[in-house]
Amino acid sequence: MTVSVTAIVLTHNEQMHIERCIFSLKPYVSRIVVVDSGSTDATVDIAVGCGAEIFSHPFKNYATQFNWALENCTINTDWVMRIDADEYIDVELGNQMVSQLSAVSSEITGFVVERKVVFLGRMIRFGGGVSPQFVLKIWRTNKGAVENRWMDEHTVLFEGCARKLSGLLVDDNLKGLSFWVDKHNRYSSREMIDALNSEFGFFEEPASVNLSTQAKITRVAKKSVYARMPLYYRAVFYFLYRYFFRLGFLDGKAGLVFHLMQGLWYRLLVDVRISEARHFIDVNGLPAFKSMLDERHGIKI
Repeated sequence: MTVSVTAIVLTHNEQMHIERCIFSLKPYVSRIVVVDSGSTDATVDIAVGCGAEIFSHPFKNYATQFNWALENCTINTDWVMRIDADEYIDVELGNQMVSQLSAVSSEITGFVVERKVVFLGRMIRFGGGVSPQFVLKIWRTNKGAVENRWMDEHTVLFEGCARKLSGLLVDDNLKGLSFWVDKHNRYSSREMIDALNSEFGFFEEPASVNLSTQAKITRVAKKSVYARMPLYYRAVFYFLYRYFFRLGFLDGKAGLVFHLMQGLWYRLLVDVRISEARHFIDVNGLPAFKSMLDERHGIKI
């Protein structure tokens, strides 16, 4: 039995993941939409073969792409679901969607799910930060959207409140560590833009009043605590907090590597990008910085 949900998946060269993602959804959702941004592998063919509807649109950033899908994919279902190509849902979450979405009262306009990351073949269960997370992934059609940010973009509800579903949304990327490093290298430039936005006004800062509870807590901690700590040293503190205080060491070697890479190396890389950006702007000016971002990173602000 399916429920009236349109699941939206953004893709670019996701032939390793897209079949797994779609097959995890098919028993539970009535429609699956793939918005592709120029894949050169078999992503689109696989998705079509799995029964998904395909749309194409050039990619700027995640928020812009997903909100384009909301506006252009003629969504007539009661609910919308946001899921990445390298994610899949377990049976418990699927069954919860079927039993809960059609039965809740009208003031419930969204659902929060638990997301966990698989890294080096092991599910990361401790340490906080990225895994586990509780994220708003399902909402009533026309009652939510993705906030306009370059990184750390959350779903916001326009009205109503959210409830939690049991089960898991699993992030298990199969492309290996080299891809993970390259992806986070790209992410660091985007996160640098978000971090410096209050100084240079790259984009209009979205309000966070309708974020989920965990997203609000994370956003406040990031802005009020982490952002005020000295560059570089804060990355070390953050790793120690996740690995020891949040018990990241309980995930063994995979946990050690994950928190070193995601909680320390990546955070250090973002701080290096911030230092470089401030120096570049001081020397060359803001217009030159924006041109450099476009030329070197394909980021237009």
